[in-house]
Order: sequence, then C-alpha cells, then structure tokens
Amino acid sequence: MRIAIFFLITFAIARARAETFLIKNATVMTVSKGKIENGSVLVENGKIAAVGHDITAPAHGTVIDATGMFLTPGLIDCHSHTAIEGNVNEGSVSDAAMVNVKDVINPYDVNIYRALAGGLTVSNVLHGSANAIGGQTVVIKLRWGKDAEGMLFAGAVPGIKFALGENPKRQGYPRTIFSGPNARERRYPGTRLGVEDVIREDFTKAKIYQQEWAEYNARIARGENPIPPRRDLQLEPLVEVLEGKRYLHCHSYRSDELLMLMKLSDEIGFKIRTFQHALEAYKVAKEIAARHIGVSTFSDWWSYKIEVVDAIPYNAAICVRKGIVTSLNSDSDELQRHLNYEAAKTMRYGGLTEEEALSLVTLSPAKQLGIDKRVGSIDVGKDADLVLWNKYPLSNYSKAMQVWIDGTKYFDVADDLKARADVAAKKKVLLEKEKARQESDKKKAPSGPKNPKAPGEVL
Repeated sequence: MRIAIFFLITFAIARARAETFLIKNATVMTVSKGKIENGSVLVENGKIAAVGHDITAPAHGTVIDATGMFLTPGLIDCHSHTAIEGNVNEGSVSDAAMVNVKDVINPYDVNIYRALAGGLTVSNVLHGSANAIGGQTVVIKLRWGKDAEGMLFAGAVPGIKFALGENPKRQGYPRTIFSGPNARERRYPGTRLGVEDVIREDFTKAKIYQQEWAEYNARIARGENPIPPRRDLQLEPLVEVLEGKRYLHCHSYRSDELLMLMKLSDEIGFKIRTFQHALEAYKVAKEIAARHIGVSTFSDWWSYKIEVVDAIPYNAAICVRKGIVTSLNSDSDELQRHLNYEAAKTMRYGGLTEEEALSLVTLSPAKQLGIDKRVGSIDVGKDADLVLWNKYPLSNYSKAMQVWIDGTKYFDVADDLKARADVAAKKKVLLEKEKARQESDKKKAPSGPKNPKAPGEVL
C-alpha cells in the first residue's frame, strides 16, 4: 500500500510545474537576514521574487495564508548516501576515483520522498568510505517524480570522497574480504600509515599526469602534432582537485588524522573542501579554520566505534565559534528526515543562536557545496526551495506541511493524506474482487476426493 501511495503521488508531481504563488502571514526565517514576523514571500518562475511585508498578491497566482506557521529555506544535507543503486562502496581497490555516484542514482528510492516530508530539498550524495580515495560524488535536488538526470543540481561543483581511519584500512570489520584477521583477500592499505601513503602516491601520479597533458597542450598550441598521453580515468578526478575544479570531501574522525591530511595538502598543494563527520575537529579547530576548511559533523553521535570515543555534542558549536563553516549531516536515510531537530540540539549543546543553528542545515552546507548563491537562504533571486512548517522548526513538535523545489510543490501533507485514502479505497475494491473470485473458484471445483483411490491401489 505504501508503494502505491508513493507512485500515486509521484505521478501527480511529475506533471507539476513551477507556479506563481505568494506565501503571506508567515514567520519567515531567512537565515541570511534574520526573522520576519508576519512576512510574505513571492515566488515567480521558480525563483524568490520578493521578501518582506505588504507584498502585492499576483493576479495570476495562488495565495497561501500561512498564519501561525513558519517558512524556512529547504534543508540541505552535506553527507548522504540516499538514492544510490546498490552498494555505496567499490571496495576492491584503494583508489576508486574512476567510479561515479551520478551513474547509479535511483530516482525511485522512496527515501527521497520521506526526506522531502522532513523538509530536505538538497543532498550531497557520496561514495562510501571503504577507500582512501573513493568515488566521485554528486549534488542532487530531491525532485521526487523526475528521472535521475532531472534530479541533478545543475551547475553544482562535482566532488570526490576521501576517507581516513578504520574504514579504508578495513580493520574492525570482520566481514570484510579485503583485510583484517578474517580476510579472504588482502588489499592495501591495512594501516593508518598506509592510508596516508595511498593518498600521497596517487596525488604524485596525478601531478605527473597533469604535467604530461600540460606539455601536450603546449605543443598543440605551438602547431605541433604530438601523440596525446594515455587517458587515465583514475587520475583525472585528482587533477581536477589540484586545479580546484572538484571538491574534496573527506570522511574522518580523529584529530591526528585531520592534522595528517592538512599537512599532506600543504605539501602536495591540494585543497580540502570539507572534513566529513570530523568528531574530533574541536581539538584542532584553529588549524582547520586557518586553512578555510569546512566541517560537516553529527550533532551527538559517539561511541559507536573505537575511533569516536572522544566525540562530544559541543563539536559543532566550537567549530562555529572558531570561524569554521560548519554543517550537520545525516549519513542516514533515517536521520535525513529530521535534520531540523539535529540543528536544534546545538542551541542546547553550545548555545548557538536560532539563526546559527538553522544555518547548520541550510546556508552553511550550501556554502560548503558552493551552491549558496542559489540555495540555503530566503533571498530575492535564489531558487524557491522552501519549507512551510506548522510550528517552530527548531522544535521536535514541528512538521513540514508543504515543500517546494524551484517553485514546484513536491510534498504536501494534505495531498499525502488524500492519496492514502484513495489507495485504501482502491485496495478495498481489489480485495473484494479477489474474495469473490476465490468463492467462484470454490463453487466450480469438482466434488469428491481430490485423489480417489484406484482399485488395488494403496494410498
């Protein structure tokens, strides 16, 4: 029945278009310019056209009276594995830079719809953390009902996933086939030292590869006709990192490893965009801030494995106070459904203001992903990615009532409830037909024993 509901709503959304509408009398939490009581937001052609008071209602649009409700930007998750078809790890190699999450986005994953119901509109979908250098990442908008191409965030800078610690060295995972005491196959690296070595070695190869192509292009410019270097799909993403064309997001926990990668980046000359999870970032926040690296962390996860025993719920607040662009991420199809609650925890653990807390799941992750000119706050000219809440969004009593992406409504509580009723009615009709069919079959069945005993046969 649930699947039927999802497809029923999907069909309706797939036909939807960006509309012109005015949301009025809401408490507008812009994130960038404070809070507007009894405010209004006008949306036209998928963009925010006006924000403030006394905005004239469009003659050709819809007016939504949001009295007593709250309007925020759509929530943004800087670390997600939602909508990935199959396993998130290409764990057979230490460097999986040649694989791309974009190629396996599954637009039918019901977790997309469930995330929308929690106010989430943008996700940074990452490869897993089994590799020191993982696969390429992609930013998507949760346009439920669109195909995979239709979910891509056009213009977003592509990324790549790196990982430090237990996961890439594959220790502590007895079921792994690559390393550890119960391994069926050996795969380098098996230590934290080896993880560093993989990253250094492959960036060294990438710099050589980059130079080969630079020399080739220089010869072409001089009018020569040289043989081009052999393309290497494993090294090309690393060259893009070196040239600032691809963001490096690194799964990490321990402060010593954060320092290791920062020193390695200084040595080689690549830029780290974000440390993901980084539960010990508070120990080295000064060093992270000095390099303008973002931190995307959990609100209060700790002790789920040995390398996170020093995690504290004040990590996000400390990072914010040290001047780091900080966000909260989900890493979970469940947690992505209530990132607003996660943000609220930082007001209790660290004393962040309302706007700072909300920024952790809106504007700050947008900055980390390089999409803050498009999304993350309620400002004129930005994409109309909006969430209307029935109550204060930093309360666990709040609920997303309507969610828009690019001015198109992709979730509505009223539509969802109506769809459930419609599906229940159709299900009832089908069950009654099936019951009637079974009764008809019984009447048509021949009477007598099904296996009559033949003369002289022993049953």
